[in-house]
Amino acid sequence: QVQLVESGGGLVQAGGSLRLSCAASGSIRRINAMGWYRQAPGKQREMVGSITSGGRTNYIESVKGRFTISADNAKNTVYLQMNSLKPEDTAVYYCNGNLYVVSDYSPRNYWGQGTQVTVSS
Repeated sequence: QVQLVESGGGLVQAGGSLRLSCAASGSIRRINAMGWYRQAPGKQREMVGSITSGGRTNYIESVKGRFTISADNAKNTVYLQMNSLKPEDTAVYYCNGNLYVVSDYSPRNYWGQGTQVTVSS
C-alpha cells in the first residue's frame, strides 16, 4: 500500500558526512510529516528530526547544528544530511511518514526498513 525506502547509509570515519534519502510511494493522498528515527543496540528508538509538508523542522538537541532534514514534496522524498558525525551517531536509521492513503479518513504512520549508519573513531 505504502512503501518507504531508505538509502545512503554506510561506514564513515568520525567527522565525516552521509546523506540519507527516503522515498515514499503508493496510494498517498496527503503527507502530514516525515521524520528520521534511529535505534542503537539495546536502546529505545528515538526521533532524530522531522519535517512537515510545509517545511517546519525539529531536531533532538544532540544533532542540532550537525544534521539537516529537508524534503522534496513533489517526489515525496525526505533527506537527512549528517555532518560532523560522531561514533555515538552509530545506529540503524529509520524513515517514518505520517500520511493519509487515498482510502483513509485519518493519518497513519508508516516505516521504512532501516539503513545502517556506522561511525568509526
